[in-house]
Amino acid sequence: MEQHQEFTAVSRPAAQQWEVTYLDTDCGRVRTEAFEDAAEAERFASRQVRDEDGWAMIDPVRPRQARAAA
Repeated sequence: MEQHQEFTAVSRPAAQQWEVTYLDTDCGRVRTEAFEDAAEAERFASRQVRDEDGWAMIDPVRPRQARAAA
């Protein structure tokens, strides 16, 4: 079984949290996990791509700005 993972260096906006959306191949469901550190999110994403059907995406999550009360 050949595993092919392609991670390219992409300039990402500053984020306080990272979300990894991935296919859980054990049950066939798409799941999301949140991480405080980009490197930790990338390690987790790499572990989720176990076979040819597995995939994972990492998205930066910007903190929401509080709205001023009217």
